[in-house]
Amino acid sequence: MPIGALIIGDEIMRGKRQDKHMAQLIAILRSRGLTLAWSHYLGDDPALITATLERTLAGADIVFSFGGIGATPDDHTRACAAAAVGVDLLLHPEAEAEIRGRFGADTTPNRLKMGEFPRGARTIPNDYNRIRGFSLGDHHFVPGFPIMAWPMVEWVLDQQYSHLFHLQAEAEASILVYDSAESTLTPLMEAVEARYRGLKVFSLPSIGEGGRRRHIELGVRGAPDEVPLAMDELRRGVTATGGTWEARPA
Repeated sequence: MPIGALIIGDEIMRGKRQDKHMAQLIAILRSRGLTLAWSHYLGDDPALITATLERTLAGADIVFSFGGIGATPDDHTRACAAAAVGVDLLLHPEAEAEIRGRFGADTTPNRLKMGEFPRGARTIPNDYNRIRGFSLGDHHFVPGFPIMAWPMVEWVLDQQYSHLFHLQAEAEASILVYDSAESTLTPLMEAVEARYRGLKVFSLPSIGEGGRRRHIELGVRGAPDEVPLAMDELRRGVTATGGTWEARPA
């Protein structure tokens, strides 16, 4: 099941805050043998959020959505998720109990709005402040605050998707190639990828940042038993085309 991310908020689109979610989600997934297939950034535009959710909810991907589930006027994600599946928002009893448990006599109608989720949603515990997130199918909606969002993502993965962890072993290896161009290496890359069906070949050119020579990181990732054989072919191929290479520093 491909895994995607929606990262929502004008504060990111306008540069007021730098996104930290994608890098952390990649790390959380990697520790469980999973990878991120795609990520989209969205501003606080209800029409855009709704249209995006209509499309992603119609698919089969696991999706984590960060941000926009509060109760201020710029928080649209809860309503957009409900609109995307054609249901209304309801105060979820589990979310209500947590909100009342936290605020007690200071519970207000506005605070209770944070527990209004699309009809049929499931809740996601939030140990930091007891304001829950929610799930619709394989879409999981968490706050924009990292201190809350990341443990909630881990909880979802461990509770619902542990059967997907480490299903496919993956290895990666690469070399640094000098005195060559990607266009020169492309036929070699295509040949190696065609021969080793369990691998992806990649190239990452560098213009020489940090005082290093201009180079290309050339490598493969995928089935561990195929990686050494494919790397041997890449090394031989680079030499045959007149390039030079060295091992990539750890």
